Amino acid sequence: MIEPFKMGYTAIGGLGIFILGMKYLSDSLQSLSGGLIRKAISKVTTNRFLAVIVGMVVTCFVQSSSITTVMVVGLTNAGLMQLTQAIGVILGANIGTTVTGWILAVKVGKYGLLLIAMGVFPMLFSKNDKISASAKVLVALGMIFFGLEIMSGAFKPLRSDERFMNLMLSLDAQTILSILGCVAIGCMMTMIIQSSSAMLGITIALATTGAIPIYTAIALVMGENIGTTITAQFAAIGGSVPSRRAAMAHTIFNVLGVVIIVSIFSPYVSFIEKIVPGLSSFVDAEGNRPYIAAHIAMGHTFFNVTATLVMLPFLNQLATLVTKIIPDKAGEEKGAFKYIGAPGTIPVAMGISMVFEELKRMQGRVHKALRHAGSFAQKELKGRDRFYRKVASIEDETDVMQHEITSFTVALMQAGGASKSQSDRAYSFVRAADELESIADYAANFCSYVKRLDKHEVDFSEDAWRDIHHFHHEVLSFFSQVCKAFNDEDVSSTRKIYDEANRLNDLSDQTRKDHLARMKDGSCGALPALTFSDMAVALRRIKSHTVNLHEALFDET
Repeated sequence: MIEPFKMGYTAIGGLGIFILGMKYLSDSLQSLSGGLIRKAISKVTTNRFLAVIVGMVVTCFVQSSSITTVMVVGLTNAGLMQLTQAIGVILGANIGTTVTGWILAVKVGKYGLLLIAMGVFPMLFSKNDKISASAKVLVALGMIFFGLEIMSGAFKPLRSDERFMNLMLSLDAQTILSILGCVAIGCMMTMIIQSSSAMLGITIALATTGAIPIYTAIALVMGENIGTTITAQFAAIGGSVPSRRAAMAHTIFNVLGVVIIVSIFSPYVSFIEKIVPGLSSFVDAEGNRPYIAAHIAMGHTFFNVTATLVMLPFLNQLATLVTKIIPDKAGEEKGAFKYIGAPGTIPVAMGISMVFEELKRMQGRVHKALRHAGSFAQKELKGRDRFYRKVASIEDETDVMQHEITSFTVALMQAGGASKSQSDRAYSFVRAADELESIADYAANFCSYVKRLDKHEVDFSEDAWRDIHHFHHEVLSFFSQVCKAFNDEDVSSTRKIYDEANRLNDLSDQTRKDHLARMKDGSCGALPALTFSDMAVALRRIKSHTVNLHEALFDET
């Protein structure tokens, strides 16, 4: 006798424990990965084949293809990732997410509480981040298995319910209409739950208890592959054209793959039956089907791996297709970075990686501003006013970038789940963004002082121009040295950077001394003297903020 209310709250409770376990597993694996995820993401922009591997590895760590694709949409939106590389990561994410099926196929459900008992106390009371994160993996796996066990228990009465079995007869995935019906149900349920892993858990729970056969289960999994793309579509709403193209490529790839499988559905399921040991229909003494979970996991994995290998040579064609579907909009602004999704929905490691990539882009913009400022100071250069406009534009851009980085990082940290090392690194990025914005401000100030000379039609002596050009060149070289250490994450360069900063202090003092000598001998008028002093101070402040930039990123205190 089925008690609908009891079955309902038991199944939902089991699903809740399952989803919480998946979240714990994602958080703990990210914490244990250290800088692996961030370094992997930074490498992904160079090679599309590597992108697939990175997408697969990252998804294995975060245990959610939705999280990976949302991250990819964000990086594409920011201009930090090309469309073909973004598609490569998404294809890899589709492979990585199949790991969940194999975790669920492991027959250790009855040991779920044991795993929780082994991990809960080290997780709660250990002072060591690594031990705590490792224990959290045990607790997470225990919750996943225990939640699946609860769901399986809740669904057991369905296999003897006449009304449910009659419904399953109409959705037995033996005809094209019933296959499409199962695909549609899997798709809609995944859209509602917003987790293909959770829907996969429900499917395996139903199949293990004998409530649904292998054909129906695999058809539901195909639908779940389509339903999971809705998360990326939501993330791309209001984003840039490249981000919408990345989300569309994800959807097209999954839909196209499912259409091909549906067209050969019966042979495909028969093939899975042959390559996986044990009959999916085998029933043990307790009335369960112990082998069907492995068949479902293999059906999921084989589909995604094969589809990715087939599609990989055609990434450019897929990119061309989505470009035609979502064309560029005339006059669309390609402005500052726009973060995708609420920070609370983005894993901490992913969020920090996004900030790091954006900080590198900001550093590149500030470097350009300093170079343009030096070009504007070349009085003999034709058309030099364009450099003044470029510096002013970059200065405005860095104001927005600093605000976005600070707002996003603070919200990311407030969402919780960050380890101490992640929190320290995140706030060091906030400080670094502030230093970069200040450098851009002083570059703009430097240009305004040159503009003052033009406005009042006064000039420096040749010696004064030589000194200011030399000082600017040295400061620009120093900034480049610090940025190289930043991009290479070379903490060993700290001593050299401090030595160079001290040398620039001496150069600043000598420049000021020579300037005072020119004032005394009358070769420098009042306004040029004041302007030269302002320009020298601006360059010295740029040097100071550059030192601060290095300390923000590498200070171990």
